[in-house]
Amino acid sequence: MSIKTSTAIKQFNEIKKYIKNSKMRLAAELWDSSWKTLIATVLSARARDEKTIPTAEKLFKKYNTIKKLANASLSSIQEIIRPINFYKNKSKSVLACAKVLVEKYNSKIPFEFEKLISLPGVGRKTANVFLSELGYDTIGVDTHVSYISQKLGWVDSNKAEKIESALKKLFPKSYWKRINPALVRFGKTYTSKKIKNNILEKIKRIK
Repeated sequence: MSIKTSTAIKQFNEIKKYIKNSKMRLAAELWDSSWKTLIATVLSARARDEKTIPTAEKLFKKYNTIKKLANASLSSIQEIIRPINFYKNKSKSVLACAKVLVEKYNSKIPFEFEKLISLPGVGRKTANVFLSELGYDTIGVDTHVSYISQKLGWVDSNKAEKIESALKKLFPKSYWKRINPALVRFGKTYTSKKIKNNILEKIKRIK
């Protein structure tokens, strides 16, 4: 990696300036219990947060405990989360995940990474986004993090796990949990590829 940590930090702080007035809520944010944070993050995969959040709110209103969700019918979950992408597969994952949490973990969320990724519907990105939202030092790599990191030359791979590893080497640990929310907000704020790339080119010139 040719870029210096000090340069990457300056560039990251510049990205934050472009979103400083953003009141955007991301799907993993502002839930009142960790199981809701996890399930909402599962639902958000390859779906817009604007659809995911109200859909998750509706799901949690009907099933307000993990035990109730674990005892829900698949068809009921499907009907509620129909507005979001891949709702049929996600319904199966949500129901199976809830059952495992109730039966294996006594309705508690495990905060160990390996246990999280063993849960139905929870992959590496989902686990990391969940953990970082709960205050753990880690980096969830989604399409926004991948795209922006490559554009700025922070990483030289398009593989999520390699991007995660490279970013952890580049940035101090205290920055890790802030990277995904900032880059996602930036990516969702500047949806025009031309405008986004113009801004990133300016940021890239910061040394």
